[in-house]
Amino acid sequence: MFAALSACQPAKEDGGAVSESEQSPSQEITAVGELQIVDLENGDGATAEAGKTVVVHYTGWLYDAAADDNKGEKFDSSVDRNQPFQFALGAGMVIRGWDEGFAGMQVGGERRLIIPPALAYGDRGVGPIPPDATLIFDVELLDVM
Repeated sequence: MFAALSACQPAKEDGGAVSESEQSPSQEITAVGELQIVDLENGDGATAEAGKTVVVHYTGWLYDAAADDNKGEKFDSSVDRNQPFQFALGAGMVIRGWDEGFAGMQVGGERRLIIPPALAYGDRGVGPIPPDATLIFDVELLDVM
């Protein structure tokens, strides 16, 4: 595996804020630091909390400002393998962007996490992820144990 909470205005690539009319009305965007979280679907099950084991599906892409949806090259997907991934939330088993991005999510929920390098792999990169890469993950919370 290569692998928020006050409301904020998301930023456009040119640095300007995205207007409310440009946001989908069903998508709530929140942030922690530079991490951007877009709630695509709200869940109604158990809540992901530090110390709990979470079971997730994910697909990860390199951020590409030139792409319409900012999704560049796909580098990993548990969905493609049909193999969910589990980890202890808040235990540092995954990148910080995941520990922060899954916190507070409810089972059945789906999010898009836009993770800056400082909360991902930083200046070292790993495998197909180059140094200083911003990452995009579409994630789904399947279970909390």
